[in-house]
Amino acid sequence: MTKSQNNRVNFKYENIEKKDKNFMYQNLERSNCYNCNFSGSNFDYVNFRGAHFKSSSFLKCSFKFSEFIGSNFKKSNFKSASFENAIFDSVRLDNVDFKDAKFKNTIFVSTDISKVRNLNINNPEIRIYDTMPEINISEELKDAALKALENKFVKASRVLDTRDGDINSLSLMILLENFDEETLIKGLNTISTDLDRDFYTLSYLIKFIKNISL
Repeated sequence: MTKSQNNRVNFKYENIEKKDKNFMYQNLERSNCYNCNFSGSNFDYVNFRGAHFKSSSFLKCSFKFSEFIGSNFKKSNFKSASFENAIFDSVRLDNVDFKDAKFKNTIFVSTDISKVRNLNINNPEIRIYDTMPEINISEELKDAALKALENKFVKASRVLDTRDGDINSLSLMILLENFDEETLIKGLNTISTDLDRDFYTLSYLIKFIKNISL
């Protein structure tokens, strides 16, 4: 395991036991693990962007506000895991087992779930989108989002834009579920000037805006 200058913890494990560990808030972007056992571990608020955790066990693990974006969990096991406000965006989930997993407000977007095992797509706590959801936003909110993207830390996090450089409609949809438009616009405008540290998940922006709205 190595740590980069931007606080990314780079997991490179194979055939290793890491049970009942606390990985909360860690940035596991582009980590690469194979056939590892993370059973009982806490992955709340973790960034899995571009990570590969293939053929690994996440039995009874916790994933609150965790973000799986462009990652690969092929043949992994999420039996009895707990997901709350988690996002699966463009994730490879071939032969992944979700038997007895618990979900609360979890989103799957641009993710093929046809080869997933034991996922109840009719669960009201799961939302599935074939592509990025389309939302109508005001020009004022669009301008605030674009202004926030001028902040170097926001741009580096990739949470508000897509690979094509467009505004991430999924992120805005989630933000609008947490704030009314006026509060969100004010928050994004403040973020553009006041946010001054690295972060890796949308949950950080939600917390930031809540704090400045108190």
